[in-house]
Amino acid sequence: MPHLINLAILTMGFSGLVAQMLLLRELLIVFSGNELSIGIILANWLILEAFGAFFLGKRAEITKNKIEIFISITIIFCLSLVAAIYCTRILKNILGISIGQGVGILPILYSSFLILLLTSVSHGALFTFGCKICSDFSRDSDTSSIGKVYVYETVGTLVGGIIWTYLLIPYLHSFYIAVGLVALNLLVCVVLIPYCKSGKFQKIITTVCCTFLLLGIFSLFSGLSSKLQHLSIKSQWKGQNVVHYQNSIYGNICVIESGGQYTFFLDGIPHIVVPVPDIVFVEEFVHLPLLSHPDPKKVLILSGGAGGVINEILKHPQVKLVDYVELDPLLLKLLRKFHTKLSEDKLSASVVKIHHIDGRLFLKMTKTVYDIILIGLSEPSDLQTNRFFTKEFFSLCKKKLTKSGILAFTLPGSLTYLSDELRELNGCIFNTLKSEFSFVRAFPGDGYNIFLASNSKEITLVDKDWIIHQLSQRNIKADIIVPRHIEYKLHPRWTDWFSEFMKKSTKKINLDFTPVGVFYSVSYWNAIFTPNLGWIFRMSGNLNLRMFFLLFIILAGLYFLIRAKKGKIFGSGIPFCIATTGFAGMIFDLALIFTFQAVYGYVFYWLGLLVSFFMVGAAIGAAKITSFLPYIKESIKFFIKIELAVICFSVALPFILSFLRPYLDTPQLYLSLRFLFLLLSFISGVLIGAEFPLANKIYLKERTNLSSTVGLLYSSDLLGGWLGGLVGGFVLLSVLGLVGTCVIVVMIKLFSFILITGQSRAYLTI
Repeated sequence: MPHLINLAILTMGFSGLVAQMLLLRELLIVFSGNELSIGIILANWLILEAFGAFFLGKRAEITKNKIEIFISITIIFCLSLVAAIYCTRILKNILGISIGQGVGILPILYSSFLILLLTSVSHGALFTFGCKICSDFSRDSDTSSIGKVYVYETVGTLVGGIIWTYLLIPYLHSFYIAVGLVALNLLVCVVLIPYCKSGKFQKIITTVCCTFLLLGIFSLFSGLSSKLQHLSIKSQWKGQNVVHYQNSIYGNICVIESGGQYTFFLDGIPHIVVPVPDIVFVEEFVHLPLLSHPDPKKVLILSGGAGGVINEILKHPQVKLVDYVELDPLLLKLLRKFHTKLSEDKLSASVVKIHHIDGRLFLKMTKTVYDIILIGLSEPSDLQTNRFFTKEFFSLCKKKLTKSGILAFTLPGSLTYLSDELRELNGCIFNTLKSEFSFVRAFPGDGYNIFLASNSKEITLVDKDWIIHQLSQRNIKADIIVPRHIEYKLHPRWTDWFSEFMKKSTKKINLDFTPVGVFYSVSYWNAIFTPNLGWIFRMSGNLNLRMFFLLFIILAGLYFLIRAKKGKIFGSGIPFCIATTGFAGMIFDLALIFTFQAVYGYVFYWLGLLVSFFMVGAAIGAAKITSFLPYIKESIKFFIKIELAVICFSVALPFILSFLRPYLDTPQLYLSLRFLFLLLSFISGVLIGAEFPLANKIYLKERTNLSSTVGLLYSSDLLGGWLGGLVGGFVLLSVLGLVGTCVIVVMIKLFSFILITGQSRAYLTI
């Protein structure tokens, strides 16, 4: 029996990781690929697991039918996962959000909570029931059984992360994975059924398990799961003719066909339209930069070139080379699959060279210097696109431009009203450009502003007469860029108005490790869809480390003042320490995820590995401490040493990543240094996992109820993780950056260190 319980726990860990990644991936597609929502999604998963572990798991101590309830909860977990995927697919229809429209922070918060509700709660309850069942059917102590369950679950998580990354993502769609997971879990349940104590309950569970198991196997081999996939996509894109739907390592691509027009959506946002694009946008975006340059021979396009951009570039007779780099190689493959004659002719032109590589890596590798670099991304709406709007990236572009070279891109804009959020977004990127380029021009417009940057003063001398003269001299035939339109577009009143408005904007600079541009972009879209929450973003945008230092000093002072009068306070302080460690663990996880995305741009693919290595580190940390528990005589002293280790890691993490930043994405070390993130995830997991079994041993000296202790400490851990996820992604890491966020973790852990060492004089001697 113990071996079967271990198998069930391994399956529970494996299933939890795969289910978490599956729903996270699906929700990210609905939330336009915004990685900042990862923190909220993971936070909701954790808090719901905490609820399941504490409130539902408490029944494990009093119920006699533990195996029966464990199987019943597993069935709920399986069926709710399939339902959650389908509900995620139709979420925008439920919320009344149209195709291509973003989702505000409040809908992200409550919709992901509801989607994850049953799946997360049931998985959390399985942990506590697993601990009690393991204790009942083994000769180990309660403390050892908790540690073993923790270890087996996280080993299952590691296996899930590896299989998810290398087998499930590349080859299988979401419903096939979910149905396969159902079949695996129900098969384990069938094996456990003979150990049920209630005969009547055993018959019911046997019937239910066997029925759904056979249905799952039938779905896998009959194509029913694929039919569910197609049905959900049809519901998700209601009224649209979906001709292709596929996930890549960068995100989700959906191709919609209507009247011979193909629209390519990346994570639900329209990216390219062929063969007839947005003529006004394309002509302004291409011709204004190229006409501003006296002799543009070499042009680099970073993303979005297939949507009419190349066609307009080739109208300039001087152009001898067009390097087109697309962030997602799958997009170009699909463009060729659903090509039109116009798009195919332009992509096949002799001067056009297509590169299936990340744009930043290409710039690092190429020896070519360009006259024009066009960034075909509309704004830093997520960490993946933010990589092309940071100081580090602009510095790289500057090195790859000729003396009179021009960098050009667009940001959201308006000629009628620039809201505070829109001003901050434009101001942040404008400041970032000015930190690298000597001369920056902005052409305001309705819907978007065009920014030009150069180290040549010639760009400031460009006016309507110059543009009109170049247009005529190059004999360019355009529909929109005609003399009358140019006179209107380049009228001094627009640039003067825009420059004056920018003076009141933020002075912050967008960096790889401080992606404040993403924060302002999310703030801008939130102001459109959920304006009532604008005050939260305004407050968050003004946060700084001085505020947190002051808060830390006040709280520490109050603690010492109260302790001096009352002596021992806050009980043992163990639950608070575990909560702050959970907070730190989530921050470490998010920091490594965000940093990986800032450097490499495909965390969508490596997310399972990063989470898994964190969990396997936690497993090894918990396993080692569990094995040493009988030999640890002074548990509190050892616990305090782990607290100090977490503080030291918080200090070291930003310094390690900042020191290695220049080497992380160099062509020579591009592949090898990726594994640094896995190592750091592993180390952080070891530190976080080491505290849990030791905390249980310390706390069980005061309380004898196993399930209550497990539920309380596990819930404290998850509650801290929930808070870390809620504020870590959208606020701390985006506003204060990697260094500032880790400083806050140091202060929080220092407070828990002060609390735990202050409970007794004996604690002070380590």
